Amino acid sequence: MAETSNDTPWTVMRLLEWTTDFFRKKGSESPRLDAEILLAHARGCQRIELYTQFDQVPEEEQRVAFRELVRRRGEGAPVAQLVGYKEFYSVSLRVDENVLVPRPETEHLVIEAIDQIKARMSDRDAPTVLDVGTGSGAIAIAIAKSLPKTIVTAVDISLAALDIAKWNTENLQLSERITLLQSDLFDGLAPDQTFDVICSNPPYISQSEYDELPTTVREFEPKGALLSAPDGTEIIAKLLNEAAGRLNEAGQLIIELSPMIAGACKQLAEQTGSYSEIRLIKDLAGHERILTMQKA
Repeated sequence: MAETSNDTPWTVMRLLEWTTDFFRKKGSESPRLDAEILLAHARGCQRIELYTQFDQVPEEEQRVAFRELVRRRGEGAPVAQLVGYKEFYSVSLRVDENVLVPRPETEHLVIEAIDQIKARMSDRDAPTVLDVGTGSGAIAIAIAKSLPKTIVTAVDISLAALDIAKWNTENLQLSERITLLQSDLFDGLAPDQTFDVICSNPPYISQSEYDELPTTVREFEPKGALLSAPDGTEIIAKLLNEAAGRLNEAGQLIIELSPMIAGACKQLAEQTGSYSEIRLIKDLAGHERILTMQKA
C-alpha cells in the first residue's frame, strides 16, 4: 500500500478495493467485509461511516495501523481477534485468542432454547438455563438478554475464557442473572443442581476434520474448544449421558455439533433411553447443526 509513481492518493475507496482483492487471493470467505471492518477499526469509526468517506485520504497514523491489521489478517488471524469483538445475536462481544469466535450457526441453538422456554416454560417465575462450555459467554448472554426472567449459569473449564465471559456479562449489565463457574462439564456444579434447559457448543471436531480446518481457525483459536479426538463424538457422548441427571422434569438439552457426526450423535442420544422428541435442526446452509431433545 505504498504510493504509486503518479502519486494517486490512497483514499478510503482505494484502500478497500486493494485490500478486498488481497484478502480474496488469501482465501477469505468475506474479503470486502473483512476490509471494511479493519479499516473502520483503524479509523475509529463505524463501518457504515466509510460509505460517506470514500474520497477521503486517511491520516498516515491510520494507514500504518491499517497496514498492520491487513498483514496479520493475511497471515490468518481472525478479524474478530484483530478488532477485539464479534457481533452475535445483535450483541457485541469481546473476544480474544482464549475463546472461539462466535459463529452465526450457534444462533440456531439460541433460537431453539428461546423457543423451548417460551413454548413450555413461560409460566415459570424464573426458568433456569445452563450453558456448558460458555467461552465468551455468547449463548448465555443471548438467552439472558432475550428472556429477562431467566436465570443462567455458564461454565467453562478454562479460566482465561471465563475472564472474557465475565467482562462481557459485566459490560452488558447481566452479572446478576448470569453466574460463571469453572467446571469440566458438570463436575463443578452442586450435586443436586438441576436446570430447565441445558445448552452446549462443545468441542466436536474430529482429528481428521481438525487437520483440514483453515489456518485462521486451526492456528488462532483454542484447540481445546474445537477438538474432540479421535471421532468428534466423545465429549457429546459424555454430555448426553450426564445431562439427563441435571435436567428438571421435561427439561430440554440442546447441543451444537458438526454435520459430519449429526447422525451418530442422534443415535447416541436414542441409545441412552433418557430422552424423547429427539430431532436435528438444520442451519441456513441446510446442514444438520443442532441436536435437541427432551428429558423423558
